[in-house]
Amino acid sequence: MASIKVKFRVSTVDGKEGSIYYQIIHGRTVRQVRTKYRLFSYEWDASASAIKILPSAPESRRSYLQSAAERIKWDKKRMKAVVAVLESKGKSYTADEIVERFKDNAGVLSMFSFMQNVIVQLKRLNRIRTSETYAATLASYMKFREGKDILLCEMDSNSMMFYEAWLKGNGICPNTISFYMRILRAVYNRAVEMELTEQRYPFKHVYTGIDKTVKRAVPLKVIKRIKELDLTLNPHLDYARDMFLFSFYTRGMSFIDMAYLKKSDLKNGILTYCRKKTGQQLTIKWEKCMGEIVIEYESYSATQYLLPIITRMDVDERTQYRNAISRVNVALKTVARLVNLSMPLTMYCARHSWASIAKSKNIPLSVISESMGHDSEETTRIYLTSLDTSIVDEANSLILKDF
Repeated sequence: MASIKVKFRVSTVDGKEGSIYYQIIHGRTVRQVRTKYRLFSYEWDASASAIKILPSAPESRRSYLQSAAERIKWDKKRMKAVVAVLESKGKSYTADEIVERFKDNAGVLSMFSFMQNVIVQLKRLNRIRTSETYAATLASYMKFREGKDILLCEMDSNSMMFYEAWLKGNGICPNTISFYMRILRAVYNRAVEMELTEQRYPFKHVYTGIDKTVKRAVPLKVIKRIKELDLTLNPHLDYARDMFLFSFYTRGMSFIDMAYLKKSDLKNGILTYCRKKTGQQLTIKWEKCMGEIVIEYESYSATQYLLPIITRMDVDERTQYRNAISRVNVALKTVARLVNLSMPLTMYCARHSWASIAKSKNIPLSVISESMGHDSEETTRIYLTSLDTSIVDEANSLILKDF
């Protein structure tokens, strides 16, 4: 096993700061790694091989020394992690290999840095939505860690169980917890494949399944009440309601697909578009109710897009879409209260509602699946499972009636 020590080299010039370096000894070979940290002799504790922070030192100096001490501790942990990975392979290695891997993986052996690199790669591959979900997961994990990075080799089942408990304590629902855990697991497994850490199975005791989601569909009579609301004096609610209705009219079109609909996609009474999620091309017969919404907002945007979601060419389109969906979903909560709807109303409810109503009208599953652009009927079944339990409840009431 390699020996790793922190050393202090006194300056050859009297009164000048000396330097910190790391000494690696393995197989009778000694190598050194320089650092940028500079200390005076009286700031080094030779017996403890550690920086000595004097209470009498100015605050700025104490802050510098504290930062240096923390960084040295972190570097030493990283170097030990490099050795652990090399040892796990069961092959001989040299002191030079330790130094090389330590320098090459300057930030890669930490979870934060590695995951940030993964996010950058996803963006380069134009997997924007995936990169955003990874970024949201990393932001949550960093908040849990209070901004303190963690080495990949330090991730174990206990640390992930603590994260899971923290998420539950903050009111995060099981499916969202599972979502975060599955993304972190994917990132961790990628690091294992790249031989940056050993496989410790840190996610074996946390929840990574999928619970049945709460009912998201609303009946047709509620959608009619939403349509009939007089929102003339509330333009932002009016806009949100219209976007919800447009999604419902177009067989539950997702908001991102609505945002990127082009005027040129509408030809000869047929709306043709490709789903952003799957790349599948869908066609929809243009109906009067769809046209009424488009006409109402014609003057709001001079862009190539059909709806007033992406309205400026000098602002990032993705940013405009994300801001719009946030505003709409907030406004829809108010719309829900106006029609006395107890469940939260979001743009996603339009998609579930269309599927549920189609099912209630005995439209075949295969037709619903194709209409919504699902990859398979199994995906559609997930949408329809437990969307409407009223039939089951009614049957149970009949059974219990004579008791």
